[in-house]
Amino acid sequence: MQSKDYGARASSPALAKALASGSSSHMATSGWRSRGYLPHCDERGLVQHVVFGLHDSYRAAPPKIESATERARWIDRELDVGHGSRLLGKPEHAQAVQDCLLFGDGERYALAAWCVMPTHVHALIEQFEGHRLSDVVQKWKSVSAHAINKAEGRTGRLWQPEYFDRFMRSAEQFEWTVAYVENNPMAAGLVGAPVDWPFSSASWRRE
Repeated sequence: MQSKDYGARASSPALAKALASGSSSHMATSGWRSRGYLPHCDERGLVQHVVFGLHDSYRAAPPKIESATERARWIDRELDVGHGSRLLGKPEHAQAVQDCLLFGDGERYALAAWCVMPTHVHALIEQFEGHRLSDVVQKWKSVSAHAINKAEGRTGRLWQPEYFDRFMRSAEQFEWTVAYVENNPMAAGLVGAPVDWPFSSASWRRE
């Protein structure tokens, strides 16, 4: 995906300020790590498919599956069911999350593809040196949670504490993942074509 000038496109000044905070922090990447039950690979230059969901988007405790790949597939299926409040189905909330993804593009990471679904978020990014994947995802979550909770008049956790990621091993896997991410809304029956979903990279490609 050819880079666009996404910088500073957050729709709210408060959101833009929150996203900008801490942007100059430089921390070393940390290699393989594990928090909770999902292992993560965190290295500069990797292209990663990151998925994270709302707090009620899947059952709190996944079944006891040994394989990390199988756990990821289980969560994928759960997210596609559409459990819970589906707060991201509200356009203003989906827009807030999309703003968070776009804001750091070109500075903290390169954003190749993304999709904000009613219950979860997909982002395909290339990591930049000095910006750990865990920090990038935490920024997305914390800023968007503050904006959405304030708009909803709610408190408490918005997102699942974990996220999961897969790094791209080939150009073919990258191309398949872009198509998978952008086809999510059509596969869920939300639109007739990927370009019709306003909260994904597919609609931006059309511009």
